Amino acid sequence: MDGWAAVDFEFARQVLQRGIAALYVVAFVSTLNQFRPLLGEHGLLPAPELLAWAHAPGRRKPVLHPTVFRYLRYTDRRLVALCVGGVAVAGALAAGIPQLGPPWVPMICFLALWLGYMSITSIGQTFYGFGWEMLLLEAGFLAAFLGSDAQPPSTVVIVLFWWLVFRLEFGAGMIKIRGGREWRDLTALTYHHETQPMPGPLSRQAHLLPRWFHKGEVLGNHFAQLAVPWFLFAPLLGLWVPGPVPAIVGAVAAAIVIATQVWLVVTGNFAWLNWMTIVLAFSAIGIPGPGPAEGAASPLPVHWIVVTCAVGLLYAWLSWWPLRNLFARRQLMNASFHRWQLANAYGAFGTVTTERIEIVIEGTTDADPHTAAWREYAFKGKPGDVSRVPRQFAPYHLRLDWLMWFLPLGRSLDDWFTALLVKLLEGDAATLRLLAGDPFPGERPRYVRAVSYRYRFTTRAEFRESGARWVRDRRRPVMGPVSLRA
Repeated sequence: MDGWAAVDFEFARQVLQRGIAALYVVAFVSTLNQFRPLLGEHGLLPAPELLAWAHAPGRRKPVLHPTVFRYLRYTDRRLVALCVGGVAVAGALAAGIPQLGPPWVPMICFLALWLGYMSITSIGQTFYGFGWEMLLLEAGFLAAFLGSDAQPPSTVVIVLFWWLVFRLEFGAGMIKIRGGREWRDLTALTYHHETQPMPGPLSRQAHLLPRWFHKGEVLGNHFAQLAVPWFLFAPLLGLWVPGPVPAIVGAVAAAIVIATQVWLVVTGNFAWLNWMTIVLAFSAIGIPGPGPAEGAASPLPVHWIVVTCAVGLLYAWLSWWPLRNLFARRQLMNASFHRWQLANAYGAFGTVTTERIEIVIEGTTDADPHTAAWREYAFKGKPGDVSRVPRQFAPYHLRLDWLMWFLPLGRSLDDWFTALLVKLLEGDAATLRLLAGDPFPGERPRYVRAVSYRYRFTTRAEFRESGARWVRDRRRPVMGPVSLRA
């Protein structure tokens, strides 16, 4: 650190700008592929209906975050144009092209990504109700003030990134300590690898590790989330304490955060949550270089110091609410305290389910549902066929698969699920593309139904005998049989 300029954090700036931009590419591509069948003009929860409700006179209005579609009528074509534009801008930033110009060029690009993606999440309803959506927005806003290659990053902005990582990690740690008993008795990860929303190809191997290892995982998680984040701020001591020690402490803390997130990437599919945390943690890794000569002017222009300090003051004001939330008895998880989704509260998995229940959708073309032969609809990511190896999708986000995991945890089936069954009965091509395949190619099912199954990973002995990754047993009917002809 050198006053206003974080001269040792140029590498961190490169990783932050390019990494955040790359994840915006993933987010816009995910939206381009999934938004229309989920939320488009003919989607499961049509966004135009939400916007019409928001504009209807004399009715209670839904609370919407800022979106261009509130003023520009939503159409699927406009959604596609927004996504294609977002991919182009984010791709250029990931390649480092806007950063070759003056600092206002990447600033405008990142602010455009922030506002463009907020326009999508604001009308995304339950399909965009995930904490990593807010995280992407906040990271994109802060990245706008990292400057360009012409100058070092601002100390103020680098510190704001540390504050973001602190809220993300420490908030998640506090949620766990206050949450289910399994986090306190160290049994949470005995279940989590098996019951997490969308297991990855190595999740079963992680689940089969010894119980003592899982207890060590929980202890390591508590250390990484409750103790380590405080040391991310150690490089600030370099402003007053000579020597490399403050920077080394901050880098070690960042390395621990990165290592724990890599383990989560290897053993699960949490969209871009872990990937973003890895990128953000690089903000605390400084690579010391030769300092400026004594009496030399700051390498940051005065106008840029003013801009970044204004952002810092804004965050100082906005941070009161998430700071208070971190130590509140009823801590909020993944909460935004204002319309612009900055300085948010984060956290995940305050409780861990001990049993995996999957809702399986089946269909038939037979006339009599009571004697029919039923065929199962396979999803891309969530467990289905017991012999199939779970695939790695993260950082790509399979939104429908994730919400299917939440279904058994609710008290009733959501409206989108009923709409999904109707689309399957209609043989809707756009909806079927969200699935791994159509069990009725070229025809429509007469009936569909939903049945719950309990899944668990096979033991090593069971795998040697059957070759299956899962064992499942049928629990109960959830809905149906239902038909459009009824």
